[in-house]
Amino acid sequence: MQANTPIVYTCPMHPEVRQDHPGRCPKCQMHLVPEGEVSHSPPHDHRSHSIHTAVPVPANAPRTTQPESGGTIYTCPMHPEVRQDHPGRCPKCQMHLVPEGEVSHGHPHDHRGHSMHAAVPVPVPTNAPGTTQPEASDTIYTCPMHPEVRQDHPGTCPKCGMTLEPIIPLDEEDNHELLDFQQRFWWTLPLTVVVTILAMFGHRLGWFDMKVQTWVELVLSLPVVFWTGWPFFVRGWQSVVHRSPNMWTLIALGTGAAFLYSLVATVAPGVFPDSFISLGRVAVYYEATVVIISLTMLGQIIELKARSQTSAAIKALLGLAPKTARRINADGSEEDVPLNHVHVGDLLRIRPGEKVPVDGIVTEGSSAVDESMLTGEPVPVTKRPGDNVIGATMNTSGALVMRSEKVGAATMLSQIVQMVANAQRSKAPMQRMADVVAGKFVVVVVLIAIATFFVWGLFGPEPSWVFGLINAVAVLIIACPCALGLATPMSVMVATGRAATQGVLFRDAGAIEKMREVDTLIVDKTGTLTEGKPAFDTAVAAPGFTGDEVLRLAASLDQGSEHPLAEAIVSAARDKDLELVKPVDFESGSGIGVRGMIDGKHLVLGNTALMQLEGVATDALKVDGERLRSEGASVMHLAVDRQLAGILAVTDPIKATTREAIQNLHASGLRIVMATGDGLTTAKAVGAKLGIDEVHGEVKPADKLALVERLQKEGHIVAMAGDGINDAPALAKADVGVAMGTGTDVAMNSGQVTLVKGDLRGITAARDISINTVRNMRQNLLFAFLYNGLGVPIAAGVLYPFTGWLLSPLIAALAMSLSSASVIFNALRLRRDR
Repeated sequence: MQANTPIVYTCPMHPEVRQDHPGRCPKCQMHLVPEGEVSHSPPHDHRSHSIHTAVPVPANAPRTTQPESGGTIYTCPMHPEVRQDHPGRCPKCQMHLVPEGEVSHGHPHDHRGHSMHAAVPVPVPTNAPGTTQPEASDTIYTCPMHPEVRQDHPGTCPKCGMTLEPIIPLDEEDNHELLDFQQRFWWTLPLTVVVTILAMFGHRLGWFDMKVQTWVELVLSLPVVFWTGWPFFVRGWQSVVHRSPNMWTLIALGTGAAFLYSLVATVAPGVFPDSFISLGRVAVYYEATVVIISLTMLGQIIELKARSQTSAAIKALLGLAPKTARRINADGSEEDVPLNHVHVGDLLRIRPGEKVPVDGIVTEGSSAVDESMLTGEPVPVTKRPGDNVIGATMNTSGALVMRSEKVGAATMLSQIVQMVANAQRSKAPMQRMADVVAGKFVVVVVLIAIATFFVWGLFGPEPSWVFGLINAVAVLIIACPCALGLATPMSVMVATGRAATQGVLFRDAGAIEKMREVDTLIVDKTGTLTEGKPAFDTAVAAPGFTGDEVLRLAASLDQGSEHPLAEAIVSAARDKDLELVKPVDFESGSGIGVRGMIDGKHLVLGNTALMQLEGVATDALKVDGERLRSEGASVMHLAVDRQLAGILAVTDPIKATTREAIQNLHASGLRIVMATGDGLTTAKAVGAKLGIDEVHGEVKPADKLALVERLQKEGHIVAMAGDGINDAPALAKADVGVAMGTGTDVAMNSGQVTLVKGDLRGITAARDISINTVRNMRQNLLFAFLYNGLGVPIAAGVLYPFTGWLLSPLIAALAMSLSSASVIFNALRLRRDR
């Protein structure tokens, strides 16, 4: 590489991220590295044939957990100081931990598509404190007007010069830019008032000779122009340098032209012809300059306050998390630690009235947990050992001990915050039109201003060139691309925040705009319409057996199975306090059932196909089996020594809210299609209960994808709602993918909309939000186009031949500020929509 070749920095996990300076990846927050030092293969994945050469970890590397001697030690490919004695995720980067002998921590080098890692020692700071290290800031800053501009440190936008804002609001009360602008405005407002009074009434008041008054106005204007207005001139200059003309280009040109003209008229009045002289001096327009700057600053203050309100939803979510957690150490002692010191696998105690610190699993105790702050569900949920708990929810009654499973950016709260923040900064398709218009608008306005200056100067009444200058300034000032630029982003920011409070998370603005157009909804059954947790329904005994005996034998045999249906049967038997026996010679039969010995008898439990293989006649209970299947149950047969003992039915209960949700969706004009991997008989039974329009059973993931494609070819706008890995392809292909928040990470990552509660009623809420938001965006765009379409010609003086009236630059500045404010306040109305 030549010495003058610029270094390109990229992300090890996202090769499309490239920039000319160090920083963090805006997608995953990993540190960017020089492009020549990194490959983009996953750090450890046997499916992609990743090979890792062992590397020794420095002895002084701080350890997250001290494993017992002799056990397998798991470590992070990216953070060697993270070491523990069980699998899990890295508490710093959320990568899967791998056995220490299978990973190095050097730079990856790609070789023929296979990831290979050379053994390179990693220096670890010797002053690393014990079990944790302070993490670097992962705040990403972006431009309110150009969301594609992102960096990992504060600054100004290279396109428009506006101050960059954190995507996720910082935990601070004060907005420093707002405080700075307020200070500039209020300190110089008296000067603006005095200059305006002198300009309008100075000749009547007689305080100064008119030539002296000109110098007084100049002196009073200097702080307003060069302190209050300085940020605007900087933004205007940057817009020219970066060839990105915008609102600040116009303001800088307009106020700069008026001030420079007035300055020359004050310092060298002799260069102007006599026609420019009025009241014994060359006319100056300091008052126009300072009033425009002050009004523009006032508009910026209003906009900054409004934008801070749109981030209130994120700040409220951030405020839900507790600051500390009570950790139980290996020696049994307990201590309160900061939340960012909690690692995966830590045992945490949650006392009554305390918030759950992170996501995890209950290991001890029983309590009711209020999850309404995240899911909107008002009824507290009972939690027992083995149940999942969500960080930031409230433990209301009993004491709990939990094991942390997800920390930091991996918690549900963090993912919700990140999703809302990203959606707020994304661009809606409707905004593309506004962006195209706004991009050309500034150039057109400048050309109109130039034409106005020369037309008035050449053909206008005396002093024609003064009229030309003032009207040109009015054209530059009244034009407001800002109204066009704010029309959709403000609506999106408010809508996504509002949606988050209702448990609806939009991944981007495009999903908001598209959701209102959906006419067909495809739903999965398990976990979407139903609870996704099979429950034992009934046992029908053959002659010579009882229902409880059938349940006891089946549960005893199923103790060796991990199938969800087996877990439901075992749980039901234990609830009835039936005595279970450990099976002997247990054997699982490839998805069709299980076999084993109980009390010296040969038992077989499974479907009809397994019974046929075993030579067991099932005709005696055939009618009962068909009846149970028609009711939506999964049916299993139990045979004892090749004689039918009975059948067991397990159902997946329909969610309590599903019927209401289906009714609401039908009422809104949606056609509902169910596609499930369950048997067609069971699927039709559930569909009949719920009034589903079309039912497809025994559907594979590829079939769901094909169904989405077929409906799209027929001209339908399709939404797909699902919660499992098998739903991911269809979720990604659908016009709008709706993922259940109770489902898998793969499903949630594939959806454009996530329902935190996993409740289909959220789709109705999402459609309502979509309809209201698009209506609001259209209102804003219509107003912005009308305002600019009428304002610019009036400022140019088209009404003068008919009315003798010209638009003052002062009035133009006021109109420009009000146009932006009207767009902002109209968008804020979405917070009150139901």
